[in-house]
Amino acid sequence: MSKYAVKEIFLTLQGEGANAGRAAVFCRFSGCNLWSGQEKDRGLAVCRFCDTDFVGLNGTGGGSFADAGALSMAIERAWIGGKTDRFIVFTGGEPLLQLDAALIGAVHARGFEIAVETNGTLAPPPGLDWLCVSPKAGVPLIANSGSELKLVFPQQGLGPEGLCGLAFSHFWLQPMDGDELAANTAAAIAYCLGHPRWRLSLQTQKFLGIP
Repeated sequence: MSKYAVKEIFLTLQGEGANAGRAAVFCRFSGCNLWSGQEKDRGLAVCRFCDTDFVGLNGTGGGSFADAGALSMAIERAWIGGKTDRFIVFTGGEPLLQLDAALIGAVHARGFEIAVETNGTLAPPPGLDWLCVSPKAGVPLIANSGSELKLVFPQQGLGPEGLCGLAFSHFWLQPMDGDELAANTAAAIAYCLGHPRWRLSLQTQKFLGIP
């Protein structure tokens, strides 16, 4: 019986936030607690604007992994940059549904710095090196401190005003993609100009054409 269900594992450059431009292996877990990932369920989802395919095990490098050793080995195989500056980003879906102490230990043992991108609805495990929280409207924020807070903007019912006092080192506004991207980008720029604690985060991977 598999312990970890992974949609895909791939090497790329981090496209968003404070680590933008950094080489990273992404390990995208299958599954999320805010949406099934099925289009038929989007209208009922807590998070209706998700633009990520996290359903199934059929992405590059994806599959079922029996234990932390097997998954950490697959992650190491994806890295081509040598023994130093190794960087892994666990994402999803919602990675904290599966990421555990065994996997954190196994990946650290292979020399990787560990980052996590989470919706903040679950308590993060100890041992993470970088925590990026992207809160969603309509659900409690459990992970209220970390390395960076990245708010997809605008969200009805969740604005930056109530988040800027939390214990994060970086605060990012990321324009919501979709038909209103240009307007959302202009609104995010205007907000950052008037509230300089917040910085603009762009999804550079999309216009670079990388995963």
